[in-house]
Formats: sequence, C-alpha cells, structure tokens
Amino acid sequence: MTETETFAEARARLLEAAIAHVPFDGWSLSALRAGAADLGLPELEAMNAFPGGAREMIEAFSQEIDRRMIQRLDEAHLHNLRVREKVALGVRTRLDLLEPYKEAVRHGMIFLALPQNAALGSRLVWRSVDAIWYAAGDTATDYNFYSKRMLLAGVYSSTLLYWLSDRSPGYGDTEAFLERRIDEVLRLGGSFGKRFRKIMDLPDRLVGARMRATAPAGRMKR
Repeated sequence: MTETETFAEARARLLEAAIAHVPFDGWSLSALRAGAADLGLPELEAMNAFPGGAREMIEAFSQEIDRRMIQRLDEAHLHNLRVREKVALGVRTRLDLLEPYKEAVRHGMIFLALPQNAALGSRLVWRSVDAIWYAAGDTATDYNFYSKRMLLAGVYSSTLLYWLSDRSPGYGDTEAFLERRIDEVLRLGGSFGKRFRKIMDLPDRLVGARMRATAPAGRMKR
C-alpha cells in the first residue's frame, strides 16, 4: 500500500493484478501471490487483503463489476426507455464490463459450480440482478420483488453461459439470445408472466403507479 492509498484502493489494485493470473492459475492463492509479486507487495500483505482466499477475491470482483455497472447505467439516461429495455441494457452492460476478464469469468464459473461454492454463486447473481432492477427503477416491496429477481437471475445466468462461448461479431448472437430468453420468461410465466409483460412494456413514469394499483394488500416489507 502506498502512503496515499486507502486499504480499499490498495485491495482493488491487488485484485486487478491477481486477475491477470487467473487464466493460468485459476481463482487461487497462487494468482493472488503472483499479483502481489507484480506490484512488489509482501505476500503477507496480500494474504491480509483477502483472508478469505479465492472466495473473497471472486466476491470482491463481482461487487466491483456491479459498482461499475450501476455507474454506467446511472450515466445512460434511462428515463426514455421502457422497463424491458432497461433490464436488457443492464444485462448487456454487465457483460460488456466482464469482456476484458472473460477467461477469469470462465474460471470463476467453474469455481462457483463446485457444491461448496454454490451458495456464494447464488448470492452474487442475486446481488447483480437486484442492482439491475433498481437501476431500472424498480421499487416493488411485495412478492414481485422476489419473483422479478428470480426470473432475471435465470435470464442473466443462461445469457452469461451463452456469452462465454459466443464468437459472433459484437456478440450479436448473445444479444439475440438475451432477447429470446426475456420473451420466453414473459410467455411461459402464466398469469404472472402476463402481468410481468405489462410492467416490462410500461414507460418508466408509469411503473410505480401500475405496481401500486396491482399489488395485493399487505405488502411484504424488506
């Protein structure tokens, strides 16, 4: 850590350096040590920055991508888009931010697929789709809060897997896949899907009013 750096800044710099080694060493202490060596940091300092090892490194990486995604969406002036368009843009934005780290993401998916890491993987996906919904202007506090995030988690996870193997120019095939997945959710969601479709097709200014008008009595409080 330099004299002018905060602990969080030094930790972020170390993580960025370690990620460069993940394609070769996986999400591991070896990658963390290699990143520390690149920065001239003592190994003990690196271990203290991520005492949780690979799990903590992956969680910090996901949170950083979420932070960048929210910042980019905040700057995108989404008020002229329909909710469906905002949600799709949120997914695309996160994938765009992941693109420089594609091999690290691939290794991360393998790591999170292990049974002992499944809960962490689910938690990280939930945080990401929650951030996308809030960026889209969602203010639901009833059962829709959970339903919408569960549906988007399925859309996002399947799109991420497709993206990892997509070699089309500009990831055009992934874009088409994302649109198909959203259409499938709306089509197969039954009565909720019909209601969900109406919400997704609304202009932003009408979302809150429609949600309040259609929500059942006795909302769940967060």
